[in-house]
Order: sequence, then C-alpha cells, then structure tokens
Amino acid sequence: MDGIICIYKEKDVTSFDVVAQVRRIFDTKKAGHGGTLDPMAEGVLPIFLGNATKAVDFCPDNTKQYLAGFKFGLITDTQDITGKVLSTDEAYVSRNKMILIERWFKGEMMQTPPMFSAVKVDGQRLYDLARQGKEVERKPRPITIYNLKIQKYEDNEGEMLVTCSKGTYIRTLIHDIGMKMETGAVMTSLVRTRSGIFKLEDCHKLGDLVGRSPEELQKLLMPLEKLYETLPKAHLDEEQTRLFRNGAILDADRVRFDTIQDKGYYIEGADGVFLGLGKIGAGHKLEVLRRFNTGSQDNQEQA
Repeated sequence: MDGIICIYKEKDVTSFDVVAQVRRIFDTKKAGHGGTLDPMAEGVLPIFLGNATKAVDFCPDNTKQYLAGFKFGLITDTQDITGKVLSTDEAYVSRNKMILIERWFKGEMMQTPPMFSAVKVDGQRLYDLARQGKEVERKPRPITIYNLKIQKYEDNEGEMLVTCSKGTYIRTLIHDIGMKMETGAVMTSLVRTRSGIFKLEDCHKLGDLVGRSPEELQKLLMPLEKLYETLPKAHLDEEQTRLFRNGAILDADRVRFDTIQDKGYYIEGADGVFLGLGKIGAGHKLEVLRRFNTGSQDNQEQA
C-alpha cells in the first residue's frame, strides 16, 4: 500500500513503536514517520507507507504546532518532568512576565539540542551517551519560533501554544525560558496539534485500525499527491512523460508551467498522474528533486 496515514501517538509509546505497529497492520515493509515525538509526548504523527516513504524529507510544509505544559522552579537532566531533578527554586515568576516571554522567544534563534535526544555526535546517539552519564559538546542549530502564546498560567505552572520550525525541541525551549527567568523550568506535558498539513482531526488511533480489511485500510490512506497539491504544476506531454519516467533531464523551455518561480513544482504526466517534484535549475533544465512514479531509469537521456 502507498500513501500517508496520520496516527495519534499516545503517551509512553515511542515513535519507532508506532511505525512498527503500522507496518504490521498494513502488512508492509516500508514505513516511516514525519518527525519523532518523545515517549511522554502525544499527538499528530504522520506515517508514510510504501512509495510514499520517499516523501518524508520532501514535505512542502514542515512547521509544527504544540500545546505544552510547563513549570518554573525545576531543572532536570531531560528538561522535562520525567527526568532526574538537578536543582529547585522557590522563586515566583509573575504573570506579567508571560508577555515578555511571548515577545523574547519569538523569531529566529539558535538552540542547543538536549543530551537526551536522537541527534548523533561522532556516530553516537546523544541519549545513549546521556544514559552512560556522559555529556558532550553540541553545536547550536538554527530554529524559528513563528508564534508563542501562553494559554494558561497560575502558581508557576502554565500551558503554551507554540508554532515552530522542524527540529525544534519544545522541552529545550522551556528550559531556555526557565534559565532566562533565573528559576529553571521543565516541560510537564506535550501534545503535537499539527505537523505540516496534518492536524489532530486527521488522526486515527492504532486500536481503531486493528482488524480492518486491506480495502478499508487503503481507503484511510491519503494519496501522496495531496501532500503537494498547493505547489504549481509542471505539465508534461506524452513524450516528456516517457522521458521523465526513464530518468531524462528535460528542457524547461519545452515544459508548460502554471507559473515560473524558484521553488518546487508538482510534476504531472500527460495522463494526469503525479510523477514527482522538480525545479528549474542550471541551463534552464527541469531538475528532478524526487521521482515518485519512476518507471525505468536505465538511461539518463537529454531532452
């Protein structure tokens, strides 16, 4: 089966476990997820199946949205409430400071990945090193907080809604806020409410999929092309379609585009089938970003 299904990941389950269960339910060897969620987190987890696994790293919208609980006055080794407490602070953070937090922690910034994360350093996962009691230097990474809104706040505990770029660690964001407030802070809960175009209302629980027929499961899959339907199209004629499916590099001057722009195109064959993603590159050629309906690629023809 090929397509995408949005799963509601529940607490105390890893993203890897969800992928493994979906693989068994859909009886497929090829499956991948659209962004890891910590075991304590829950919410939107898109799963890509079959030919759609090629699209995991080619999502046109990689923004995420989270509803996160937080508590001032604690620092833990995991930066969330499940970790080993390293320090406590009884200082009170006033409600007025919430307005400043919303202002200070918005926009582009650098974020250092936490030790308890899947990031690799010299070929080793940071969480493996952390469990050995080791801490290594991590390079800060650029992230963007598009919006941060404190939804609730009382007695040093609250809830925030965060819209951010791919790769943002919300528990690290909360930890950094705590350091700014000079009290420390930990994440107490996390729900991913959106991942790209996928929202909570699009989700299915794993238990609801068990026992369904292959035909029923197929109907639940979102076609891959729907992921890219907002992109402008590059329309190929019959000859261009044949050449593209055989790995050809097409002359962009001979292709009909909805509009000319620098970003990616939805490449549509003469039969209306979604073939892949491309862009206009050097020499005004239609460069392939990813093929999804490849056909034969024995020859790299020039057209």
